Amino acid sequence: MQLQRIVPGELPIGTMQLAKALIGCVLVRDCPDGRAAGRIIEVEAYTPKDPASHAYRGKTPRNAAMFGGPHRAYVYLIYGTSYCVNVTGESAGVGAAVLLRALEPLVGIGIMESRRGTTRVRDLCRGPGRLAQALAIDRSQDGADLLNGTALWLARAQEIPERIGVSTRIGLTKASQRLRRFYEPNNPFVSGPRALSS
Repeated sequence: MQLQRIVPGELPIGTMQLAKALIGCVLVRDCPDGRAAGRIIEVEAYTPKDPASHAYRGKTPRNAAMFGGPHRAYVYLIYGTSYCVNVTGESAGVGAAVLLRALEPLVGIGIMESRRGTTRVRDLCRGPGRLAQALAIDRSQDGADLLNGTALWLARAQEIPERIGVSTRIGLTKASQRLRRFYEPNNPFVSGPRALSS
């Protein structure tokens, strides 16, 4: 599959706009054991001054990548076991990011299956923790430049959905009713309840 890198200037700066623009784009991970890539089909936006955002209380060593300028990876560990990958969305100094919640696997499915320990293709990248495991993403990619990097980068959309669905974010208690989750409707690789994915 021919993947064309997204170049600076093609993605918007602004977390809400970026969240929508990422739907259909491809996240690419190049490792010594090969390439794995998937089409982004579900995201959640964490905007400036958002009580649910890791950046809400200011910059820390953990969330510093969120303040490093747009289109960089912000990677963090949850529950002590799973990593999540985000794309930063604002100018340098402003903390905000878009959580990647699900991918539709495109390239390196065998590699993903080995990393995930399953042959259920639907479950390889359905959910942020699974996505990171399938693409071997961990804190070593935190802060990576997703437009100019070589190990983790973004490629242009392979297919743009006819419409983008919107819903509340999943699994939150703070600012839980904000419509900040965007997804490709009726895609079987989307995570969460089916009622939130049609």
